[in-house]
Amino acid sequence: MLLSEPQETGADLRFEIAGFRVRVSAWFWLAAVLLGWNVCQAYSRGDQRALLQFLVIWTGTVFISILVHELGHALAFRAFGQGAHIVIYHFGGLAIPEVWGRRANLRPIQRLAVSAAGPLAQLALAAAVVIVLRMAGREVPFPIAAVGRWLGLEGGRDFTSPFTFALADFLLYVNVLWPLLNLVPVPPLDGGQIVREGLLTLGVPDAYRIAGVVGVVAGAAVAWWGYTRGQPFLGIMFAMLAVSCWQSLSGNTPWRR
Repeated sequence: MLLSEPQETGADLRFEIAGFRVRVSAWFWLAAVLLGWNVCQAYSRGDQRALLQFLVIWTGTVFISILVHELGHALAFRAFGQGAHIVIYHFGGLAIPEVWGRRANLRPIQRLAVSAAGPLAQLALAAAVVIVLRMAGREVPFPIAAVGRWLGLEGGRDFTSPFTFALADFLLYVNVLWPLLNLVPVPPLDGGQIVREGLLTLGVPDAYRIAGVVGVVAGAAVAWWGYTRGQPFLGIMFAMLAVSCWQSLSGNTPWRR
């Protein structure tokens, strides 16, 4: 998902991985803690020391998962001859091409591959976690119970530590549900980018506007689902995305990656 790069601060963490420069905004850590506060409180059952430990596990999981997602995008950019750097911040992550002028030279099918690479990287990480747990004979806390049953993931030995169970639970939750939400066809989410580039690849006239209309409908549908299922944050987020798509259609300024 590519929005805009946040302003740099002296408190940002900087490092390099696989030849890509990575910057982690100081605000990311606060956002991750706030996002995981309720679930970590439920895990800790009033134990403040355990709460801190669960928050560390949650924050580390979110950090690694977003990094994997953005590495997927960045590696796809590299495969098509484009450099990139990564920024992780309070709204998620960005894989930013080094030379914006060359970005436009990528073919639609290449841009589609770049957009799909992030969610697919996360789903691959989730698959790896499932394989490791099954090989170890442990239960698999798959976040979508019906899918878990269909995949035959029921059964297995209980975890001996609540912290290792939380790690497995958090890894699967973040790397299954989040990429699936990111694939909802609402610009500027990756799903919206994939729909747009797919239409362009097929030579569909007015692909940008069609992708925007799909985004309005899909965003409104997920927002309604969130509100009716007791997920107000999800509802608000997708309502805002749907409104943004509508505004882009009205102003003839569709989302562009």
